[in-house]
Amino acid sequence: MANVKFYGDQQYPLEMHKVRIIQKLNLLPVEERLGAIEAAGFNTFLLQNRDVFLDMLTDSGVNAMSQEQQAAMMNADDAYAGSATYTRLKDKVTELFGMDYFLPAHQGRACENIIFSTLVDDGDVVPMNYHFTTTKAHIVANGGSVEEYLYPQGIDVTALHPFKGNMDLGQLRALLESGVNVPLVRMEAGTNLIGGQPFSLQNLRDVHALAKEFDVPLVLDASLLQDNLYFMKEREEQCRDMTIREIALAVADACDIFYFSARKLGFARGGGILIREEEMYKRMRGLVPMFEGFLTYGGMSVREMEAITVGLEETMDYDMISHGPQFIEYTVAELDKRGVPVVKPAGGLGAHLNAMDFVSHLDQREYPAGALNAALYLTSGVRGMERGTMSEERDADGVEPLANMELVRLAMPRRVFTLSQVNYLIDRVTWLHENRGLIGGLEWEEEPEILRFFYGRMRPTSDWPQQLLAKFREDFGDSL
Repeated sequence: MANVKFYGDQQYPLEMHKVRIIQKLNLLPVEERLGAIEAAGFNTFLLQNRDVFLDMLTDSGVNAMSQEQQAAMMNADDAYAGSATYTRLKDKVTELFGMDYFLPAHQGRACENIIFSTLVDDGDVVPMNYHFTTTKAHIVANGGSVEEYLYPQGIDVTALHPFKGNMDLGQLRALLESGVNVPLVRMEAGTNLIGGQPFSLQNLRDVHALAKEFDVPLVLDASLLQDNLYFMKEREEQCRDMTIREIALAVADACDIFYFSARKLGFARGGGILIREEEMYKRMRGLVPMFEGFLTYGGMSVREMEAITVGLEETMDYDMISHGPQFIEYTVAELDKRGVPVVKPAGGLGAHLNAMDFVSHLDQREYPAGALNAALYLTSGVRGMERGTMSEERDADGVEPLANMELVRLAMPRRVFTLSQVNYLIDRVTWLHENRGLIGGLEWEEEPEILRFFYGRMRPTSDWPQQLLAKFREDFGDSL
């Protein structure tokens, strides 16, 4: 966003865009919100969107498009093969990221399916700065396992390191020297499960140099790259005099394979894989027509592909990519001033409540992040996402690993919310924190074996939701 100083004491993030199309929102009375979360099995993924006031579940596929993206969608070429739309998208990703080979796919996890089906075999070990849920699931499904080599500050909720998503080079070298088979090294931009924390350009370059020393490809999950680009520009000395476009190309230059969900990077719905070497491209390309669609659409609508082409160009605009991080920084700062435990420093993707401290009276086996997330919906109509033990999976022996962090993610989709809506969120979170002793735990009612957090169902361990509702009515009267 533009560097604008307000005359008054209070400083606010200033949107560098205006609203042209709106969607009406609905805020249910608190009693109806209780009925909705009960019907959803206390899992916000299972809420009906009509019952949600502010949808902060994710930034995936819910970002606002620009007028240029909407216009480009009318220019789509519907050809099954040889589409001009594909050529425009392919030319744009090559221009921005400098790789000659591109495979389209319908979203990020489809890219993961192709990459890990190609590269991972039984017994392989994949090191990364931190795992993501679907990434780990794809690696395990192909017989591999994951090792996380995050900086120690990465899982310290309040450590003020500017790049908490950095990979530990010493641990990575030890693994590469150990003799186990390492088919790839994976880095994730805007590390999702630790609060949207970035890595530095220097760390990425150092990881790439180490991987190259052992002839192992570096694979970047660039889905949250735009936030990471912003933080490199703001926090890393070597990037301060670089344009966003120059930083993006420097990031890609340090990678061998680069994949992304355009539901995040590009403001539309789709994804793709960029590959540096022709031989690797040929190994992967046969899986696109098998799982996705032909090589020139990869399971995407050509209209969405046109929107992605424009959206990727807009990602090079500092004003466009600063909106999310600056709104998140504002939210984190305001909550922190009120004593609400949050992940610091503010990252990308969303503001993250630290449930371990917020509801410290709950044991991790009572799913504190899940319980806090359900309580927040009940008291505000805001739908967040649990990022804690619920998002983990039991091992082959049925043992449940406890997450390193218990977070409630309050995503900030790009160019979607107004500052008054963010202030409403801050107000309701503050009230909930002051009444946090009323929040109780959850237990499984229906626990799926794979990616259980998406569609599993929970139930409260006591009548705490009814007690919280009663306190809300006592303090807010007949207000929504």
